Amino acid sequence: MNWKKALLIALDVVLAVYLVLAMTAFNNPKEVVSVCTKVNIDIDGSQEGGFLNAGDVKQMLENNRIYPLAQPLRYISSRKIEETLQSNPYVDRAECYKTQDGHLCISLAQRTPVMHVLAVNGNDYYVDSQGGLLPPSKYTCDLVIATGHISPQYAKTTLSKVGNELMADKFWQQQVQQLNVLADGSIEMVPRVGDHIVYLGHPVKLGEKLERLRKFYKYGLNKAGWNNYSRINVEFDNQIICKKRAKRK
Repeated sequence: MNWKKALLIALDVVLAVYLVLAMTAFNNPKEVVSVCTKVNIDIDGSQEGGFLNAGDVKQMLENNRIYPLAQPLRYISSRKIEETLQSNPYVDRAECYKTQDGHLCISLAQRTPVMHVLAVNGNDYYVDSQGGLLPPSKYTCDLVIATGHISPQYAKTTLSKVGNELMADKFWQQQVQQLNVLADGSIEMVPRVGDHIVYLGHPVKLGEKLERLRKFYKYGLNKAGWNNYSRINVEFDNQIICKKRAKRK
C-alpha cells in the first residue's frame, strides 16, 4: 500500500506543477519575449460622414509617442492608448486590446456630424447626431449648412434634431442644401433643386411638414414647374402657401 500512496503523492506533485506552469503561460502569453507585429484599426461609422480614418489614428498615437508597432507587448498600455484616442473631439469611444499572436487591435467609434454651422456671429462648428458640438475639421463633408442666428444652445437642442431628421431620409439628404435660422428661431430651407425658398416655420412637427412638402414636389411642382414659385410656406398644418414668381419683363 505504501507504493500506491507514494505514486498518488507523485502524481499530485506533477499535476500541481503543470497547473502552475499552465496558469503562468495563460496569464502572460509570451508577452515577455513578444513584440507587436501588427496594428489593426477598425473605425465604426467611417462610411457615414465621419472625419477620422486609420491614418489619423496612427498619427495621433505617433504624436504621443505610443504607436505600438514593433514595441514589446509587455510595455504597451492599452488603457493609455484608449485615453489618448478618446481625448480627440471627434472620437466617441475607443477600445484597445492585445492578442497572443502579437497584434494590437483598436476599435474606434467616431461622432457623426449632421450639420455644419456658420452662424451670423462668426461661429464655425459642426453639430453631431447626439447634440454635441465639434470643432472645424480639415476634411469637408457634404452636409447641410446652417446659417443665421444660431446660438450653441440652439444648435445642441434644435439643429441636431433637424439634422438627424434630414440625415435619416435619403431624399432630404440630397435635396436640402442650406438652412437659414431667423431671429425668432424659425427656419428657411434652400433646396438643391428648384429656385425657391421653403419656409418651415419653427421646427415642430418637422416630419409632417417634410412629408407634405415631398408630396407637393411630386404631385405639384413636377407638373407646374420647379421654378414657378419664389417661396413655399409649409408652416401651417394641412396647407401649403406658395408665392408665385414675378414674371420677368
